[in-house]
Amino acid sequence: MTDAPASDVTYPPAERLDLVEDLHGHPVADPYRWLEDPSDQRTAAWSAAQDELTRARLDALPGRERAAARLTELVSAGSVTVPLWRAGRAFFLRREPGQEHAVLYVREPDGVERALLDPMAMDPSGLTTLDSWAPSLEGRLLAYQVSVGGDEESRLSVLDIDTGELVEGPIDRCRYSDVAWLPGGEEYFYVRRLAPSLVPPDEEQFHRRVWRHRVGSDPDAEDVMVHGEGLHHTYYYGVRVSRDGRWLVVSGSKGTARRDAVWIADLAAADGPAPAMREVISDERDVRCGAWVERDGRLYLMTTLDAPRWRLCVADPATPGPEHWTELVAEEPDSVLDAVRWLPGTPDTGPRLAVLRTRHAVAEVHLHDPVSGERTETVALPGTGSLTGLTTVDDATDHSADVLWLGWTDFLTPPCVHRHRLGDEGTELVEAAPGAVPAPPLRTRQVEYASADGTVVRMFLITPTERPDQPRPAMLTGYGGFSLSQEPAYRPTALAWVAAGGVWALASLRGGGEEGEEWHQAGMRERKQNVFDDFHAAAEHLVATGWTTPERLAIVGGSNGGLLVGAALTQRPELYRAVVCSAPLLDMARYEKFLIGRIWHEEYGSADDPEALAWLLAYSPYHNVRPGVKYPSVLFTVFDSDSRVDPAHARKMCAALQHATAAHPDEHPVLLRRETDVGHSSRSVSRTVALAVDQLVFLADATGLDLERP
Repeated sequence: MTDAPASDVTYPPAERLDLVEDLHGHPVADPYRWLEDPSDQRTAAWSAAQDELTRARLDALPGRERAAARLTELVSAGSVTVPLWRAGRAFFLRREPGQEHAVLYVREPDGVERALLDPMAMDPSGLTTLDSWAPSLEGRLLAYQVSVGGDEESRLSVLDIDTGELVEGPIDRCRYSDVAWLPGGEEYFYVRRLAPSLVPPDEEQFHRRVWRHRVGSDPDAEDVMVHGEGLHHTYYYGVRVSRDGRWLVVSGSKGTARRDAVWIADLAAADGPAPAMREVISDERDVRCGAWVERDGRLYLMTTLDAPRWRLCVADPATPGPEHWTELVAEEPDSVLDAVRWLPGTPDTGPRLAVLRTRHAVAEVHLHDPVSGERTETVALPGTGSLTGLTTVDDATDHSADVLWLGWTDFLTPPCVHRHRLGDEGTELVEAAPGAVPAPPLRTRQVEYASADGTVVRMFLITPTERPDQPRPAMLTGYGGFSLSQEPAYRPTALAWVAAGGVWALASLRGGGEEGEEWHQAGMRERKQNVFDDFHAAAEHLVATGWTTPERLAIVGGSNGGLLVGAALTQRPELYRAVVCSAPLLDMARYEKFLIGRIWHEEYGSADDPEALAWLLAYSPYHNVRPGVKYPSVLFTVFDSDSRVDPAHARKMCAALQHATAAHPDEHPVLLRRETDVGHSSRSVSRTVALAVDQLVFLADATGLDLERP
């Protein structure tokens, strides 16, 4: 290890306020409240000093050149997505080696490919990202959304696919908007926020509505509001239109609450452009539900109603209520139903439903008869991995009507495309990632361990040897929230770590969706401590089985995963040697006051509720920092344009930890790495590599990993 001399480390001074509030009878100290305000001159000066300290420390660490070269090679594998078919045209993303962002291509029926959207051509700075895209049913027009500088605002435009000319846009305020085209390509439904002048000043990121838009018209003057008026201001909406253009299905949820509402409208029976919406299921039922009208004219519903691991039901769109649902594909006791796609099939085979399941976070694909629901075939996938996409052609007369395209990745394989034809035994690789290199000789597996309450939790491991031969530097990560599953996927940082002789682990914690909705609910609100217990138990398992020791164990997490590692380092500081805490929530008494934090109260509980405040304060990392404790080395990474998690969380926590460990800053440094012009989500490849290099060298230095190893 190569700690810099103590004389090189002096933390920037940070005033400690004597601020203690009484919240529902709890005395809550907040000595660094002033760091919440980025415009405060004190915050600006403190942040600039942290920038200087962090840059000097990280740049002096060994192994940077080797780490950058290894990561660049791994990232340069690129990626390719499954084709989305429209009238014989295939639309897909591909990122070639050396490209900063993936480019959207169209492949014509004769096989000729051409680029449609290149974010670097739009903006050579690399700060513009392509958020989403949706071609019209006829494959003539393309709606697409871009954001700039990490703001995730998703400005919507429409492109003529034949000429490449801009047809309309950009339309602003389209963050998190679906686009559902009507047949003919003259109109689409989409989601847009109300103008800021129409809503309270602190609610500008909310108040979404579903609109009907005619291509080329003025969205502010001529769009027709279809849905959302009078509903809760935090609703997010999804929109889908049946292929025949008759049925509009709208789904919605309040914030990130995992309780869905669904509405349906018969566009053919509507008197005007704004159809009458009929409720299918209310969010008062506390279930999740996704719905669409399929090509056979039935309403399909993927739901957790009476099935926490999800099941598939069908109904007549004219009588869509739950009392009329018929189960088509049942829930399974040890897998989760994730997605369903219609496969047109041939006259000989008939149509099929391609059903994606995950069994303990590992993908499976089965084919079912759409009439009986009976399973007819299992698709043999390439290994232990996950799907990045699952598509079929959109026309039953197409020569590929019996073909299923699967986007595939695993821990050693960058995103590629496989194909399965009805009746074949397995899949065929049709397009590898364009810069893929042979996988290094690493081992991957999934193991089980017991959490504090005896619950069995699973964990993926990537190791350089088949069995533990010596304690090695280990990197442990997880997420554990919002029903989001952590699945096997290509991770260059993990491969670089293990190639240098380390061990990498991903724990499938409660709070995620790996084992269904009950697994999610077991790690939320008053049960959030289960997530942290699962994580501590994962670390203890790595130590007990000989893979590592606490002195060589690093933990990494971002967003909700940043909260995870923040709680881990304050609850069990002796168990971890180093931490990377990225874009984290850390002040759980005030998280609802920042940006879109109020939409997460269903997941965490609200500090306005006395009972929930007690849960939050019990684990809130910022409020559990104790002077005199020997904490791990910590690197906070934040992004000033983050529109989801305010960097104030990390600023306040960094100041608190620096104060608590100020006597020995050289032994376990606490650093804050800040970036501007990027946000919570997508970023260019060069920025991705630069961030990963800083994280790798920081953790390697703390745990003794030799990044110069061949």
